[in-house]
Amino acid sequence: MFRELSKSPLGKNLQRLFLLRNIAIVVQSLTVAIVYWSIDIALPWKEMIAVIVLLALINFLTWFRLNKKLPVTNIEFFLQLLVDVLALSCLLYFSGGSTNPFISLYLLPLTIAAAALPWRYTWVMAIVTIACYSILLFVYIPLPHNHENHLIEFTLHVSGMWLAFVLSTVIIAWFVVRMSSSIRDRDRDLAKAREHALRNEQIIALGTLAAGAAHELGTPLSTMAVITGELQQEYTEDSEFQNNIHILKDQIVHCKQTLTQLLAKAGQARIEQGNELLVNEFLDQILDKWKLIRPSIQFTYRSEGIQPIPRIMDNQLLSQSLLNLLNNAADASIKCIDIKSSWTAEKLQLEIIDDGEGLSTEVMERAGEAFFSTKKPGQGFGIGLFLANANIERFGGSVRLFNLEQGGACTQVVLPLITPKP
Repeated sequence: MFRELSKSPLGKNLQRLFLLRNIAIVVQSLTVAIVYWSIDIALPWKEMIAVIVLLALINFLTWFRLNKKLPVTNIEFFLQLLVDVLALSCLLYFSGGSTNPFISLYLLPLTIAAAALPWRYTWVMAIVTIACYSILLFVYIPLPHNHENHLIEFTLHVSGMWLAFVLSTVIIAWFVVRMSSSIRDRDRDLAKAREHALRNEQIIALGTLAAGAAHELGTPLSTMAVITGELQQEYTEDSEFQNNIHILKDQIVHCKQTLTQLLAKAGQARIEQGNELLVNEFLDQILDKWKLIRPSIQFTYRSEGIQPIPRIMDNQLLSQSLLNLLNNAADASIKCIDIKSSWTAEKLQLEIIDDGEGLSTEVMERAGEAFFSTKKPGQGFGIGLFLANANIERFGGSVRLFNLEQGGACTQVVLPLITPKP
């Protein structure tokens, strides 16, 4: 049995090709044996047997290759098909060339290439098979048949076979490639639809849990607000303590406002229902709120863009998504965060650059998955980036994370802007 490494489509196709080649070797061996023992015909049997043995050896090596944990590439699969074409060409050369009725077997590797490989490989295979067939029209060891009495008719018959093969090759290469491309597009669309459906289910579940948490957190936040108020009145002479209490009260107020907005916005769910804001005002509003949430974070902010400044849809979900991305950068940063924004008439590009350790390979592969977090237990739930990415995509934007050469990571956000009506 083959290892489970070949779960990829090309890996499975190479397994099928291995099995198909085994069948071909058995059939070729039986055909040679039957013709040799039952029909008195002179052919270069040793050379033909040598070709079959060599093909069997190559298939034996293919069996070893299928048990290795290596991905099957397009070029490797194409070369495997070329081996079959070469073996078939050699057998046909020793047994009548284009006059051999088995010459139509050239269509088999062509069909496989058209079904399994990109169109470039298919057309190369079409050219190779037509070239081999054309060469065998003139260069081959003829079968010991006498066609002198019907030479013209026989030549026309062979030429007609060649023309039919060329037409069949072109039709297969064109039609099967188009059909395979349509199937791949359909599978890709189905995969995206399944991914979106799963994401929507996760978002609905998170929304339900968030609504319940909002109700449950209201009471403890009110209790904390009362206690901080009493502490502020009791320790009026300690300025440092008063400053800390003031920061704590601001955080509690912000939490209560967030919960209130969460419940108020629960039924409001269309992007078009938001208000319009100038891009610079929209970003300033988010950064002001972020400074309140993370007062200890050091950051620089630069902006540039066309004039007059375009507008963007001001929506609670969009603002919260950008805040989540800023918080992720703050958690990863060591000293300072660099924030850059630029806009054209059609789109806004926001870059959030931290000076942390950068993204690991696992993080780059799984970033955006629900409940995936690199933070310690209790410090992150793994839903911030997931929700931010989902919401920004709903607005027609995109999120991209990548490492920088000088160190650190960059979160790049692209958002569409409101195009003024003519």
